Amino acid sequence: MLDFRTTTFLTVCKYMNFTQAAEELRITQPAVCQHIKYLETNYGTKLFSYEGKKLQLTRAGKLFHKTLSTVAYDDQLLRKSMLQDDHLVSHLNFGATRTIGEFVLPERLADFFKTHPSILLTMIVENTAYLLDKLQSGAIDFALLEGYFPKTEYSFIQYSRENYVFVAGQNYSFKKTPHLLEDLLNETLIIRESGSGTRAIFEKNLEKQNLLLSDFKQILEIGDISVLKNFVKNNLGVTALYEAAVTEELKNGQLKKIVIDDLQK
Repeated sequence: MLDFRTTTFLTVCKYMNFTQAAEELRITQPAVCQHIKYLETNYGTKLFSYEGKKLQLTRAGKLFHKTLSTVAYDDQLLRKSMLQDDHLVSHLNFGATRTIGEFVLPERLADFFKTHPSILLTMIVENTAYLLDKLQSGAIDFALLEGYFPKTEYSFIQYSRENYVFVAGQNYSFKKTPHLLEDLLNETLIIRESGSGTRAIFEKNLEKQNLLLSDFKQILEIGDISVLKNFVKNNLGVTALYEAAVTEELKNGQLKKIVIDDLQK
């Protein structure tokens, strides 16, 4: 189980700031420093270092943080299990990225609840980076993600494979008929926010062709998928995303697929 010194360490990691950690823990900053010094002495290694004025974890500190985060999660899970009895409902606590949460899961969750009506559900719908942080801290039990994540750091299974497509408004007029990613550089690109799995996949596609987002003439960054699709439907730019997110719009003709030969499928 965690003691007060390891709790202090995790709190410092949360803010990467001794003062903010002290405020949350309601102890003095010298006490925080003392707790960290005790851990460093006990383990015989430095856990934090400074790059200029910026606090950062050492290699050992990163390993210590990863291990303690797992212990903290297991502790929470154990406490839940000990408090439950056979008469209490089960609790499913998880996260899903926005494409999955908004366009893939709803019907499947509805079917799930028909056969498991007593399940208590807590679902967070956010981008990949946010959910990985919640998973690391033990705030959620698992996450359904799209895009890239450090597979060596997590246990995972593939849930499904979705098509990744480039789309534009039905009446969008291209400056040049596109066949390759580089043919799109003079178009207005509409993308998700940093941390999104959908965006990460597009950036990987660009990287493979030695291109950058900054090579595009104009970029609009939008975190909400519905707003992003509305911009594209109104011919304000083009975008790349999972086909599951635009199935209805492609079916009713509001959007059209653009075949890009070097886009990862």
